[in-house]
Amino acid sequence: MTDLDTAGTPIETFLNDLAAGESTPGGGAAAALTGSQAAALLSMVLNFTVGRKKYAAVEEELRGVLQRTEEVRADLLAYADKDAEAFGAVAACYSMPRSTAEEKAARTKAMQTALRGAAEVPFSISELCAELLELTSPVAEKGNPNVVSDAATAAHLAYAALYSALVNVDINLKYLKDDTFVSRMHADVAELKASAESNYIAARAACTNVLGVEI
Repeated sequence: MTDLDTAGTPIETFLNDLAAGESTPGGGAAAALTGSQAAALLSMVLNFTVGRKKYAAVEEELRGVLQRTEEVRADLLAYADKDAEAFGAVAACYSMPRSTAEEKAARTKAMQTALRGAAEVPFSISELCAELLELTSPVAEKGNPNVVSDAATAAHLAYAALYSALVNVDINLKYLKDDTFVSRMHADVAELKASAESNYIAARAACTNVLGVEI
């Protein structure tokens, strides 16, 4: 797909593009879209909660959470396009001339810059998904219990999207020659995973406690 605009694309069209024998959209875009669906589900739970007298005590807090889940939903949807653009920049480097030493040097430099961007974009996707995992517990604990199963689904989707995005981080770091950048990114990924695992466990426990079934 040459000009991806996920925000304005019917889901069937996006899936057809995803299934086609083209480089974009790919796994990073799919991860971003999945994360965006997780955010939407958390927003749904919150929209069944805020504005109702029964939850007046947590109204202000959850309204703020709702604002954030909606921001993350929009950001992740935008990142589906950004990921395709980042990969496109890498792909473009393969067609650069390399007949002379100067051309080879320019191609290598451009490739390294593009690979860096192709690692940073999915890492940003994973950060947003990690934030959704952190938000799931308070939504489950304080939101309308009739729709907490949707918060549970959001947790599973966010977790899957996070790790799917990190696959794309790792594969691009593999080809980067900037050891300082690569080391820092690996440390950031390890820290993010540790935090996400903790929040995922907490989110599942909170949903399980409300629903009375293991999720």
